[in-house]
Amino acid sequence: MTDQMTADLAARLYSAEANKSVVAPLTLEHPDLSVELAYGIQLANVKRRLEKGDRVVGHKIGLTSRPMQAMLGVNEPDFGHLFESMHYQSGDVVDYPLIQPKVEPELAFILREDLVGPNVGVQDVLRATRFVLPAIEVIDSRIADWNIKLVDTVADNASSGCFVLSHTAHSIENADILLSGAILKVNGQIVQTGAGAAVVGNPALAVAWLANKLSSLGTTLKTGDIILSGAVSAAVPVASGDHVSLTFGRLGRVDLTIKG
Repeated sequence: MTDQMTADLAARLYSAEANKSVVAPLTLEHPDLSVELAYGIQLANVKRRLEKGDRVVGHKIGLTSRPMQAMLGVNEPDFGHLFESMHYQSGDVVDYPLIQPKVEPELAFILREDLVGPNVGVQDVLRATRFVLPAIEVIDSRIADWNIKLVDTVADNASSGCFVLSHTAHSIENADILLSGAILKVNGQIVQTGAGAAVVGNPALAVAWLANKLSSLGTTLKTGDIILSGAVSAAVPVASGDHVSLTFGRLGRVDLTIKG
């Protein structure tokens, strides 16, 4: 794939988000598209956002469940970038330009210090984490009908939409990130439940994977970064006007309304 083709595919995805439209899977046109080139497409749109004045505030980790990895034929997660424009607080009406959104219950990590790979482990993540708090990630896809393979979602910023953080944060020392139970509701009805251990056995392990992956690409996680560690249950489709709430045991609550 030439640099021009990479730029063209990135522009296609960027325009789809801006216009709230969808495109055919990139893998239909480019069945041999590699993961490395897909990250190149993602980074091209990161650069475009930065040039327009947005700011990276962290990263999201996707494909953290064994069933999702098996479905896409992979054996590790993927990641995307989080931007300031994607960030909402609990109680907000989410007016992000969404196309075919779904919601996922997650734990967010906020770093107190840089987390520099390689060879980052769970204990390194725990030492580097200032807070954990409940989060709802609103995932989205610019690929028609969510008909994605791994490289489609990687190129599409790991199928990112936006994210909503709780007002309640806990020190990592006082948070049971493995056994705290999550209850996700849409319009008052329970739609999913889960626990932190659903994320590759330990959400801190997912954060360690991210730190090491970024190190292999020449970058690091920074002090203050927000890291969405991965969904503790399956994603649930939502529509305009829906109210979504997540309670995460003693860790707190977060809720949002999708703009009607």
